[in-house]
Amino acid sequence: MKRLIAKGLMFGNLIEVTSPALIDRYKRAMKHLCGRETELTDFHIDISGYSPEIGAELGDDLYLNPNGANRQFILLTTAQKTAPLLNAKFSTSRGIIRQFIETNEAQLFALTARDAVAGELQNSVFEISTPAKLLDIRRITVEADTIGGHVADAGKLAKLIDRFRAEPDGWRDDLLIAEMIKLAKKTGDVTRVPITLPQMTFEQPNFWTSHFGGMYVFRDVGFPVVISTLPRESLGALPISPVFDLGHRNQIAEWLERNQLAEPIVQARGMDAAAVIRQKMDFILVEAADTLGLEIGDARRTELRKIAHRLGTSLPLAIQGLAALLRWIEAGGPWPRISSEHPAYFYTLRARAHKDRNLVNMLLSELAPMDVRQMYIVHKELFYAQYARWSDRKRQYVADFLEREYAVDKQGARESLFGPEPGMDDRQRPEPKPARDLGPVAGPWGRASRGRT
Repeated sequence: MKRLIAKGLMFGNLIEVTSPALIDRYKRAMKHLCGRETELTDFHIDISGYSPEIGAELGDDLYLNPNGANRQFILLTTAQKTAPLLNAKFSTSRGIIRQFIETNEAQLFALTARDAVAGELQNSVFEISTPAKLLDIRRITVEADTIGGHVADAGKLAKLIDRFRAEPDGWRDDLLIAEMIKLAKKTGDVTRVPITLPQMTFEQPNFWTSHFGGMYVFRDVGFPVVISTLPRESLGALPISPVFDLGHRNQIAEWLERNQLAEPIVQARGMDAAAVIRQKMDFILVEAADTLGLEIGDARRTELRKIAHRLGTSLPLAIQGLAALLRWIEAGGPWPRISSEHPAYFYTLRARAHKDRNLVNMLLSELAPMDVRQMYIVHKELFYAQYARWSDRKRQYVADFLEREYAVDKQGARESLFGPEPGMDDRQRPEPKPARDLGPVAGPWGRASRGRT
């Protein structure tokens, strides 16, 4: 992983903490949340306040996320809103924390000038011992306050002020006035500068979780489903049906089409489909060459073309399908019949513009795992796990490519691959198509047999 860190592809955009005052605040927040402290004198934190250096020091990457179910957070600065979320257990967590910071930014800016703000993403599930318990998570509530309790004290002071104003003899109540003065020394004049940090509640109908090998839960769609990375039989009984695993390619393809969640890249507006397909073919060739132990040199396209010639009829079927699609785009070749059973199928799709676009692209990256660029952008947890198993030469190729082609213009690369961020109109979910007989299964490129069930 050192190569990724050196190239800014891992642990990038973390917030550096070196100030003794901030370190002291962080220690007190740690003690408050988890009863532990750090001895480090400098470290980095993500959007939730998690520090990989402290995680290594404690030997516990979940010191702010007990049981991986209720993530706690420490805010030292509102600048954390742009940082990534490390060791994500749920795909929704970073978005919730960021929205909480942005909604309360003025208050948090004032509060973090005095003290650290600590809080928790609360749900009704405190441990996740079975997959079925994951589906009990439907709503996340964010609660936060400074370690010194400034928000709670401000609330108390506001009530005392109301009482003082309402009681005719309030000005004679020495105990009431003394308590007001005591709290005001801590909170300031809350009548002029109110201190509020209201609870915020977020619905979590659709999400990915890393628990139980990785699961995608889609409840807020026309046809709900659970999609598992591990065999579906390993999940036991679930309250949602159907349940697929990644081997159910035909059923997943049909489900995506019925809910209108994905589109062929050749039909996507503003996308240079030919360039994207070529790059996907390069990634697949690198994987094939690495598997066979073939030298890829500097992995330029000319070198990869030589490898393709050497492989000849042994070229992976995914490349053959993408090549046929490329011929149709550029040379007016015959329309390719790429069914959902074909290894190239999911490489030809991207998510439509809707509120769950990123989640669908995460799913597609698992179904098209040789597209390392897409995986890195939309599913870093999976990328880092895959990267750890690659040969050193493939690691070098991928790291160099991402540094050269992605890191220099992250926003531009994302828009060229997935389109601009969905606007308000795009976030309205399209009406799903009515159910129909799944055999044979249809896809954008043709029809396929139903496959395994």
